[in-house]
Amino acid sequence: MFSAKNFLKLALAATVIICIALFFFLPLNEYLSFEYFQRQRSAIIDLYLAHPTLFIATYIAIYVVLTGLSIPSATLLTLIGGAVFGVATGTVVVLSASTLGAVCAFILARYVLRDYVQEKFSNYLGRINRGVAEEGAFYLFGLRVVPVVPYFVVNFVMALTPIRLWTYYWVTQLGMLPGTVLYVNSGQQLGKLESASGILSWTLILSLVALGLFPLVAKKLVDFARVRIRSDRD
Repeated sequence: MFSAKNFLKLALAATVIICIALFFFLPLNEYLSFEYFQRQRSAIIDLYLAHPTLFIATYIAIYVVLTGLSIPSATLLTLIGGAVFGVATGTVVVLSASTLGAVCAFILARYVLRDYVQEKFSNYLGRINRGVAEEGAFYLFGLRVVPVVPYFVVNFVMALTPIRLWTYYWVTQLGMLPGTVLYVNSGQQLGKLESASGILSWTLILSLVALGLFPLVAKKLVDFARVRIRSDRD
């Protein structure tokens, strides 16, 4: 029997598909490039300075919708956030938006797209289930800190594990904090570029080096913590 609950799930799933299709069918993705931002940087920053609260709210809404629908845009939006807001405000705004977007994707996968996710990402599901069973929330933290598995896959597959929504929220926020700071800082440095010669500035070079080394250092630290946790249990 086709219940109201099933109808709601079908309607939500159809809405998600339509939104994704419209994004790529309409020329919206043309605006999601750092080159476009650089061309419009002065106007965008003036708009932010004139209406900071409204601008931040709109930015968060766009970020949440795009990441909630798993449209690849998080890295670019984070860099733009750093260029517009600076490191301190940018980190708070971007971390809030990215965490809310991850939670939206998690909820969609858990309550609406469960069958699709189970079929599409079955190769990740068994491994992540074992990791959650053995390490609990720390396993999610490791996935967030070390970007081995794509973030949108983590959002979807974790929804099929027993993890609670609140645990998922705060661990996601904590795990994404270091990477967010680095990306926002890199965005701030890139946003200062006026010409190609600016690429050679030490601040930008150090920011990009830190961004490249972060996954390696984070993996070593997570592996070390994982060994300590297992040895304490033994």
